[in-house]
Parts: sequence; structure tokens; C-alpha cells
Amino acid sequence: MINAKAIRAVAFDLDGTLVDSVPDLCLATQATLADLGLKTCTENQVRAWVGNGAHMLMRRAMTHALETEVDEAELTAAMPLFMQYYEQHLHGRSLLYPDVLAVLTRLKQSGLRLAVVTNKPYRFTVPLLASLGISDLFELVLGGDSLAAMKPDPMPLNHLLTEWCLKPEQLLMVGDSKNDILAAKAANLASIGLTYGYNYGEDIGLCGPDAVYDQFSEILTWFPQA
Repeated sequence: MINAKAIRAVAFDLDGTLVDSVPDLCLATQATLADLGLKTCTENQVRAWVGNGAHMLMRRAMTHALETEVDEAELTAAMPLFMQYYEQHLHGRSLLYPDVLAVLTRLKQSGLRLAVVTNKPYRFTVPLLASLGISDLFELVLGGDSLAAMKPDPMPLNHLLTEWCLKPEQLLMVGDSKNDILAAKAANLASIGLTYGYNYGEDIGLCGPDAVYDQFSEILTWFPQA
């Protein structure tokens, strides 16, 4: 159960929570597959593949294209291509979800500390936040490669607790996938699951978040002071 009075900070996932980044991820994935001479994929397929970092996205894309498990050497060779293409298509078509800017601004103005905890590589996360005009709202940004482990491992959230000298009941996790909810549970945090993002076609409610919402603005339900 979320104890709103105790919350001092909120950690947000990025892709599928704050921003719909799939259109640009899809362009990069398609370009990489084309360079490798492999069959292409659709945007809907990419939506089902994101959430575990760039490496896993390409693993899923190449496995789909090859119709068999991709060889590790082939995947390793493909990653620089994908990273190059994604850097070129980082924010051409990616957009904030409705009400994200307004809600984040209100939470920040209410005195809450805000962080981004994402599995996206850090080198892409920071410029994407800047291009969307929300980077100044966050005190701390952790990418999927910022630490030795990423969600669903609790390490990033535990790192945030340590950095900000918070107790678990003082930090709330907001995300769209089971990785976010499982990480929160492992760190003994309350969590909010959003239904509109990327959760591999699964009902986010099955992971057991403390609240489930269809719209980002519903987060404010827990913060009447915002």
C-alpha cells in the first residue's frame, strides 16, 4: 500500500512510462536488420520486444529474423550497428505521453525529488530527456549500464535509496513493465503500474503493483498537495 504521506521521492521508468520511444527504436532496429541482410520487423513487434535494454531488443529482433536463437558472436557484432542507428534516430519521432510534463512539474514543485531509472543505455537516456524538455526535472538519472545490474534487479533502486539517504517507504517506483514492479518489490518499495506502455502483452496488474492506472495523470491521486 502506498503511504503518500511518507513519500519523499519518485523514480520513473522512461520508455513506455514517460515517452513513447518505439517509433525511433523501430527505425534503428529495421536499419540494423537491413544492414545484416535479415528480414525486417514491424513497429508492433518492437513494442513487444523493448523493456530489457538495447542488447535484449536486438537479441529478440535477430532471433525473430533468423527463426532460431541468435549466435552470441553475431549479436555482439550487430550491437555497434544498432547503437549507431539509434543514435541517429534518437528523438525524431519519440514523444512524451499525455500529461507527463505537467504532472512531473507539479510533483517537482510540491517538493518531491524525481529520478529516472531506466534500462535504456545512459548515453541515449540523457540526450533523449533533454530533447523532450524534461531533463531539468530530474535530480538523478540511472541508465541500464550505469550500474552492474539493471531492473528487475533492485540494485538501481537500492542505489537511489543510498544516494538520497531514503528509507524504502519514502521512495515510489512508477513504471509500465513487470521489470519495474519486480525491482520495486525486491527493494521493498511501493509501486504504480501503468497500462499503456510496453509489458510484452501482459497485464501489468498481474505483477502486483500497489496501484494500476491507465493514464499518467492519475498518479496525482496519491499527491493531493501537488
